[in-house]
Amino acid sequence: MSSKRQQERARRARERICEIQKQIATFDIACRGSLLCRKKRCGNPKCRCARDPQALHGPYHELGRLENGRLVHRTVTAEQAAFLTKAIANYRAIVALLHEWDRETLRILAAEIESKRRKQKEL
Repeated sequence: MSSKRQQERARRARERICEIQKQIATFDIACRGSLLCRKKRCGNPKCRCARDPQALHGPYHELGRLENGRLVHRTVTAEQAAFLTKAIANYRAIVALLHEWDRETLRILAAEIESKRRKQKEL
């Protein structure tokens, strides 16, 4: 690939990285994890939930996430669940943008390596 073409790819990659940085800066909240909606048995043998699987208590909303290598579930209110839905979607979008940033960085690196290789060949 010609050096001008490599330089153009590197320039476009740098521009795309600037766009990614601006996009990431627009997010106000972000949270890693998954939101679950569960129904539970209470453990009381006289309760209807012990006899009838359709009569479980709930629904209960839970945030599931890894903390220090362990899966942790935290019960949240319906209002908090709505808030977390947006935060989790934002987090996933940020991660996707970071993967794209990584790819663009590799394009810049490839262009710089090619440029240095061409300069050494000329000597």
